[in-house]
Amino acid sequence: MSSPASWHRTALDRIPGGRDGRRMLVVSIVDKTGTGLWAGCTALYFTYVSGLGLGQVGLLMTVSGGIGIAGAPLAGFFADRFPLVRVIAATQLLRGTTLLALLTTDHFLLLTLYSALGALPDRAGSVLVKLYAARQAGPERVRYQAIQRTTVNIGWSIGGLGAAAALATGSTQAYTWLLAGNVLSYLAIAVLTLRCAEPPAPSRVAATAADAPRGRPAGPWRDRTFLGYTATDAALFLDDTILQVAVPLWIVHATAAPAGLAPLLLVLNTVLVVLFQVPLARFGATTPAARRLLVPLSALFVAGTLALAASATGGRTLAVTALVVAVVALTFAEIIHATSSWELSVALAPADAQGAYLGVHGLAQSTQRFAGPLLVTGVMTAGPLAWPLLGLALAGAGAAQHRLLRDRVTPRTTTSLSVAEVTVSEH
Repeated sequence: MSSPASWHRTALDRIPGGRDGRRMLVVSIVDKTGTGLWAGCTALYFTYVSGLGLGQVGLLMTVSGGIGIAGAPLAGFFADRFPLVRVIAATQLLRGTTLLALLTTDHFLLLTLYSALGALPDRAGSVLVKLYAARQAGPERVRYQAIQRTTVNIGWSIGGLGAAAALATGSTQAYTWLLAGNVLSYLAIAVLTLRCAEPPAPSRVAATAADAPRGRPAGPWRDRTFLGYTATDAALFLDDTILQVAVPLWIVHATAAPAGLAPLLLVLNTVLVVLFQVPLARFGATTPAARRLLVPLSALFVAGTLALAASATGGRTLAVTALVVAVVALTFAEIIHATSSWELSVALAPADAQGAYLGVHGLAQSTQRFAGPLLVTGVMTAGPLAWPLLGLALAGAGAAQHRLLRDRVTPRTTTSLSVAEVTVSEH
């Protein structure tokens, strides 16, 4: 019988990326714990502590979200030109600095400026983490991403529970302490990040001449296939806004379900991601496999939106049942899309321009976060029948992406795209 110590070592060895890969996972969980403390009460801070009106808060968050879209391509630009670990640490320190600056003023324009500046490194973070994983975990990057997403959800849960406990005191001072806690988390992860070794850069290309793409564009902005992929992926990221924004509002305004169901469904979403993200990652471990996942992804979007429509057609029992079905379907869509998007975005990026390509792809998620709430509220205003139409549109985006990548993702190029060309390097 193996000892607990040997079992612990075996479990750690199963995490790709070695010691530095494990350290970056610790960075992720600390990061999201701090973010979980602050994210849920951001608007409340501006209302109760800074004294802004509802319209001002909405404008502030819209402006900062719009400016934050530029964070992803900027991250790619710097990551291709400077040591990646230092770029990651710099963004973490910038996030902490801009957040701390909020404590220095109640002026609307300054608060908007600081929030917008903070949105840039915040949106850059996911691109840099993806790039680090692609270089550090090598051919096991899909499994690493799945583990990383699991730690992120655990961190969010811990932070959310901490925020709930702090706000339960009823003191406005709690908002300040939650903000300070997030600032301290950024300082901690910057220190941890700088302890990580620089990941091996993709300094050589292992693809054969026969397998290498012909006539590769000079950059992502000239790569029409990649731009089309990014545009369709922006639509597929909509599961996040549907789950986080639309479902709670839909429960309250359109169904007979109790309002208390909303946080329970978010907990269900988190639990499902923690349980299934890693096991399901094996179905997208190669680039052609990741492309095939777009088929069940489209079906899950249709099922989830149909269930949302059904939730508004009956009494409490039907509403609760349909909402649970919708959240389960959309959560599995989230899991599958995370796996597919991670692999495809990295595999389509040439080794010598990973940062630039992933930076452009980061626009997909940033744009969805900015425009998604407006879209789903429009769908809700149109009524229950609009949900299936949205589901069909998302299925169409998945089908379009599947067809778009047909010539760039084939079994013949699995090795060069999915492993060697992107991730190998001289050690």
